Amino acid sequence: MTEPTTELTFDRLLQVAVEVFAEYGFRDATVREICTRANVNVASVNYYFRSKEALYTQALAFAFQEVKQRYPQNAALDRNLPAEQRLTLFIDNFLHRLLDNSCMGLHSKLITREIADPTKALDDIIATAIAPEFAVLEDIVRLLLAPEANPELVSRCVLSIVGQCLMFKHSRSIIDRLFPELIADPAAIQNSSEHIARFSLAALGLPVKLSGNPAL
Repeated sequence: MTEPTTELTFDRLLQVAVEVFAEYGFRDATVREICTRANVNVASVNYYFRSKEALYTQALAFAFQEVKQRYPQNAALDRNLPAEQRLTLFIDNFLHRLLDNSCMGLHSKLITREIADPTKALDDIIATAIAPEFAVLEDIVRLLLAPEANPELVSRCVLSIVGQCLMFKHSRSIIDRLFPELIADPAAIQNSSEHIARFSLAALGLPVKLSGNPAL
């Protein structure tokens, strides 16, 4: 049985690794910096993870797991709900996840770094974390279009919807200065997510009946 101190050291290294890798990126982060912040011997990385690369891969997987636990897509998975409602739920979850200012912000920053400057770890992350999320949205879009919809059309629609959400993340410094009211609090973020859903449904040529608020 693993000793508690061993488990604590392992977990502490993972948490600090997320912080350091998010701050510096994989290539500029150092094992020494991670161990110093974690207050452990520099040999601990080799002992627990074998290498910096292996630590990074596990830190990235850990970040995705933490975000998924905080923001599970359970509601959007419910095929008993109308596809329009599932789309709104998916977008609302995704946008709140992207704009989280808590410790999840570090996780999101690390994930964003990996996508912008990929390492060998990206293939595993796509298979275990990103592809399943896309599959949920693909299922929703296919139901909205038609079960026999062209796969390329479905993929383009999925990317268009995701792209609208990512705009709020990657251009946040601009949005904070030009349109801060759009993401000022959870209610504002919900309104923005519903707007993306309404906009997307309209683009798909479908009736939009998501809210009684004409301002949305």
